Amino acid sequence: MARRNEFREQTPEFQQRAWEIEMIKVVGSAGLERLELKRLTERIARLFSALEEAVEAETPLAAGSWAPAIDICENADKICVRVELPGVRADQIKLGLTSTQLRVAGEKKPIKSRLRNVSHLCSERSYGRFNRVVPVRWSICVKDAAAELKDGVLLIHIPKIKDRRGAEFKIPIKETDAKKQPS
Repeated sequence: MARRNEFREQTPEFQQRAWEIEMIKVVGSAGLERLELKRLTERIARLFSALEEAVEAETPLAAGSWAPAIDICENADKICVRVELPGVRADQIKLGLTSTQLRVAGEKKPIKSRLRNVSHLCSERSYGRFNRVVPVRWSICVKDAAAELKDGVLLIHIPKIKDRRGAEFKIPIKETDAKKQPS
């Protein structure tokens, strides 16, 4: 039983809750209300974000358009987005990046057949306009983003910014000599 409690005390959730209990003792009832309000606003923000993503995912495509497949990967210092765009050239793609979303748009044109009388028995490839919007939930550096198109896959690298909210910054103090200052 003691071993289970030791393991439980090492989890981040347990440590966060222990910190909150300690803060409640320090700040009193008014602080408790503020902590609960802060926690509630964070939950509402997460819920609203998830709802926005679900609405965008469920929006029907316009006639004559298609949506390319997208993979999003994350590591410690960047976000990588892979977009499958076979048969699309770089000049047919438009990328837009803001601090909240990545937009990939363009048009894939069908290849003109050299033969005049061609009957398609099966045609499963998609043509027409495409538009994908990917919500960005990380602190990113928009100006340092880069993209490359290779073998029909668009690879977008978006560097992350270390989140500095709540971090303490050291401010250097410059000492001036009292004798050198003009009076």
